[in-house]
Amino acid sequence: MHKVIQTTQTIHAFGYRCRVGKRAQGLPTANQAFVIAGIAAGMTQKEIAKARGVSPATVKSTVEAIYFTLRAQRATEAVAQAMRRTWIAPLLLAITISAISPDVHMQRLRSSGGRQTISITKLSRRQESHDVSGVAA
Repeated sequence: MHKVIQTTQTIHAFGYRCRVGKRAQGLPTANQAFVIAGIAAGMTQKEIAKARGVSPATVKSTVEAIYFTLRAQRATEAVAQAMRRTWIAPLLLAITISAISPDVHMQRLRSSGGRQTISITKLSRRQESHDVSGVAA
């Protein structure tokens, strides 16, 4: 009789909770989880390498391995697949802080009063330079 022991662990990196384990379990290694969390946080490969203390070439090869494993072509696709497979998940703390933001509270107060008309003005650079100098650019 053999006992199967799951060695699933959780690490936190860049505001994400990451599950790590053995490849046979279909989970990323700790290095892969750290890299995919960095990508999800919007970091570049050089920034991830600096934070991890490895060379950018190491991060690049790890990213390629992640893309292959997740059958992804680009970073956004890899992050979406990692979230679907529950490799990574945003930490609850980030969600809680954004919910109590003063801006969110003001948006709730404004939207509860009924219908309002909001107008947004966007000027192109050419219009802005014309307005500033008084001459068409």
